[in-house]
Amino acid sequence: MSIREPEGSVVLRLDGVSKAYGSVQALNGVSLALVPGQVHCLAGENGAGKSTLIKILTGAVSRDAGEYLINGDPVTHATPAGLRSSGVQAVYQELSLLPHLSVAENLFMGRLPSRAGVVDSRELHARSRRALDEVGLHDVSPDAVVERLSAATKQLVEVAKVATADTVEVIVFDEPTTALTEAESERLLEQIRAFQRQGVAILYVSHRLEEMFAIGDWVTVLRDGELSESGPMSDYDEDRLIRAMVGREVSSLYPDEERSTTEARLQVTGLRRTPDSPAVDLEVRGGEILGIGGLLGSGRSELLLSLFGAEPPVAGEVRVDGRVIHPDAPASMMRAGMALLTEDRKVLGLLPELSIRENVTIASLRSGTRSSILPSKAAAAEADTLLDSLRIRAGSYDQPVSTLSGGNQQKVLLARWLLTRPKVIMFDEPTKGIDVGAKGELYDVINDLARRGLAVIVVSSYLPELLGLADRIIVLADGAVAGELDRGASEEDVLRLASGASDDSPSSGSGAMHPVLPVTHVPVTRQNIEEVPNA
Repeated sequence: MSIREPEGSVVLRLDGVSKAYGSVQALNGVSLALVPGQVHCLAGENGAGKSTLIKILTGAVSRDAGEYLINGDPVTHATPAGLRSSGVQAVYQELSLLPHLSVAENLFMGRLPSRAGVVDSRELHARSRRALDEVGLHDVSPDAVVERLSAATKQLVEVAKVATADTVEVIVFDEPTTALTEAESERLLEQIRAFQRQGVAILYVSHRLEEMFAIGDWVTVLRDGELSESGPMSDYDEDRLIRAMVGREVSSLYPDEERSTTEARLQVTGLRRTPDSPAVDLEVRGGEILGIGGLLGSGRSELLLSLFGAEPPVAGEVRVDGRVIHPDAPASMMRAGMALLTEDRKVLGLLPELSIRENVTIASLRSGTRSSILPSKAAAAEADTLLDSLRIRAGSYDQPVSTLSGGNQQKVLLARWLLTRPKVIMFDEPTKGIDVGAKGELYDVINDLARRGLAVIVVSSYLPELLGLADRIIVLADGAVAGELDRGASEEDVLRLASGASDDSPSSGSGAMHPVLPVTHVPVTRQNIEEVPNA
């Protein structure tokens, strides 16, 4: 174990910081030093203590022990407002923007320029224009309503909001690229480099190791709430960083084994999401993992929602184990043996105020109890057994599910669906926001589900994951099946089909090219989503 401190004048220092939540020790004697003009990466598995450290650093929670210093001065009573005025700013994965207000109002909320008690609209517009231009948003109007902006633009507006603060000495970036494409992520990273050149100290937190190596000068690794290693990023390669994070070798994230397959468990013929959308055909055998790839907006998630009845299709036939099922509602698809783990587990998945056990049993209430209000003792015991088998890291299954790390929350959703005994299980971006150690565990679980004879569908925008997990991949382009690839295909093969390139003979793959037709996006309605058990 190597623990070093970066050279140079330290603008922010945490020394021997500890924090416990009841019997759970979230942080134990952790130290951190941030230097102006340096990007300091914070790495660790889910549950390692990163979120708690950020909350202490930004004043969201108080520390139990240890020192907090800014420019050598001790911080005794840390509050978010007090730390912001001292120059400690933060850009979070879940944005703090108010969606129904304008960009300008969001940028200067709480400090709107005024004249004689009335907001000075001209000055507000001018200041907002300068702030947006500084982060490269030249084409975004200060008067634009935030909810109409793309995810990437919202993230950069959040960055611009931070940049307008009176004092900016430290900026914490907490998983800022989770919802962004590769090009959008690079745009954000370039903005972070601009802050770095201005002498701002950056604390960067991400599960994407490639981003850490691209932008990091220094790295601190947490493991089980304690300081594991700290040193220059140049001292690390991916293998060493993973070892420091998980405390063991991760030789291969993706299970590599031959599985026997059975007859088709899911057959989809001529499925059309809307009258104008192209027809989709697919088949998944028992024991098989089918990957679905495509560019952003290609219709991958929408296809899963249609198959699950959350966005009922207008045409086509769906068969589960040879029986025709009408995907008119999630409830009917559940009864047929279909399960869906949605991309956004916090919005369309977890019920944060309920306990871990209640989140698991809620999809099975009708089969577990007469009253459909509380799970039976047998259902609760079965849920606990499932949670144990998935190695959920929790002090008690009665604690709120919101207290769990991202990886453990995903396991809770998986346990919920396994309790319904599905025949076909669909994963939409299963490892979004999950660290490398938890990814390996989840990949093993997905592989085990296929080994047990389930038909598994995985949608992922992370190509190494798609290629590593899937036995076959179908690639969508504008809602249509652009082609099919066998195991052993390359990232270039997927991208060629996804982008509609003219080369009809990818180096790997077998499916014929299908015509690409325009597809009309149909938003998920509240009426439909309220029927989804993991919604």
